[in-house]
Amino acid sequence: MRGENVLSGEVRLRPPSNTLNDRAVGWWRAQWLLTTAVPVVVLAVLGTLIEPARFWLWAPAAALAVAGLACAAFFPSWWFRVHRWEVTEDAVYVRTGLFWQEWRIAPMSRIQTVDTVRGPLEQLYKLATVTVTTASSKGALRIEGLDHELAADLAEKLTRITQATPGDAT
Repeated sequence: MRGENVLSGEVRLRPPSNTLNDRAVGWWRAQWLLTTAVPVVVLAVLGTLIEPARFWLWAPAAALAVAGLACAAFFPSWWFRVHRWEVTEDAVYVRTGLFWQEWRIAPMSRIQTVDTVRGPLEQLYKLATVTVTTASSKGALRIEGLDHELAADLAEKLTRITQATPGDAT
């Protein structure tokens, strides 16, 4: 069992195997571009209206636009390669992060709620986010960038498994 550690004799620690939906890359790019576009447009409009400050407003608008385009081109592809998830009969595994990777595992016996969320952009890309809430002080596990039908099936599967799993007495 190379790459696996046994925790309490039950949950095996190993990298989660499932990738996100390919459309997540486009969704993340759209988020970057929209987030960047708002301040760029504000600066550009102000630069057009306030002639004495035109250079001091257009220069940061241009720099922000270039940085936003570069980030939108680079980061979503990287995130797609890093983000992984998996659900077994014992636990939910999620690995996220860019520079600081986070690997979280929620045993089925600790899951309290399972939610599916679809924001406006997610709906446009036919994606959804599954949120698994536990008693952890670290907060909920989020699996973003799933196909919306897969997310609904996953939420149903998690609900079924957690109902059949006895609660943790700790």
